[in-house]
This record gives sequence, C-alpha cells and structure tokens, in this order.
Amino acid sequence: MSATGTTDPTPRRALLVVDVQPTFCEGGALGVEGGNAVAEAVAAFAAARRDGYVLVATTQDWHIEPGDHFSETPDFVDTWPPHGVAGTAEAELHPALADLRPDVSVRKGQYAAAYSGFEGVDEHGRALAALLGAAGVTDVDVVGIAESHCVLATALDAVEIGLRTRVLTDLTVPVTPEQGAAARERLAAQGVELLPSTAV
Repeated sequence: MSATGTTDPTPRRALLVVDVQPTFCEGGALGVEGGNAVAEAVAAFAAARRDGYVLVATTQDWHIEPGDHFSETPDFVDTWPPHGVAGTAEAELHPALADLRPDVSVRKGQYAAAYSGFEGVDEHGRALAALLGAAGVTDVDVVGIAESHCVLATALDAVEIGLRTRVLTDLTVPVTPEQGAAARERLAAQGVELLPSTAV
C-alpha cells in the first residue's frame, strides 16, 4: 500500500536462481543435458538485468545425510544416487555464477529430501519466504535446474505463499522433454506465467 492508502502497482521482483550447481550439469552426479548452457545463460541474464530486481536469491541442494533420498538402487522418482553432497565442489554454485553476488543464499535438503527452494535456509537459519518477505518482494522470476523438479517445486511454493510467479523458460531445463512438458502444464494450471527471458 502507498502512503495514500492505494495499492502500489510497482512490483518488487526477486530473481530466484534454483540449484544451478555442477552436480546437476553435464559431468555431475545427476547431470541434466543443457545444464551448463543454462548456467551460462542465467549468469548472462543476471548480469544484464540485475537492476530490474530488488533481490537475487540462490538455492542449493546441500545434502549431509538425507536418509532414503539417496539410494544405491535409485528409482529416479523418490530415490536418487548421491548428489549435491555438502562440502563438495559439485554442491557449490556453478562456476558461471562466480560474479553473481546473490543477496540471499539458501541451502536445502541437509537431512531429508528437499525440492523447493522454500525448504532452504540461509546461514542464519532464516527461511527463503521470510527473507523475501523482509525485502517486501511481491513477484518472483524463477530460473535454474531442473525445470521438472526443483524449479517446478519452487515456483509452486512461491504461488502458494501469494507471490506472483513467472518461470523464464529459456533459463531452465528439464530432466527429460516429457517431464518438462508435464511441469509446464502444472505450472500454468496454478497460474504461473511461462515466458522467455527476452520477454521480460
């Protein structure tokens, strides 16, 4: 609300960079084809468009002992090979993001499966929703890896807490094309806007 009591039409938009980590890119434990290209594209977009966001946040899988999320015989639905292991180079942000300088960084999945960035906390234990709320964020653009899993979960949770949500479709990549199509259907059904970064 503005000082006059009318609704302020100017959105306060954050960029959520989801799990852009080597573990999810080519050569990583759960590498997705196109992951490295997405990392480079996200970095270029953020560098060019940073002034359009009040806050840039990153999320990371940061698994310490996530229970049955890890399996030696994974089904790739509920169980997975070890990935995003805390303290390893694969779990760090992708080298392409070296100059990103996020305002907020959260890590998730230390002791359980965690797909949504909203399950993550920063180094002080503050949840992503609280950090966005403290910054007065009203809108989010979600990018990262993988569209069919953690990007999907993060965007759906953003809608759930009342944020106007967009997924920038050229700055994410699914595990498979079929899973990507299914994810986009779910997102659209929940009111998430799907658009390329060139339309932002």
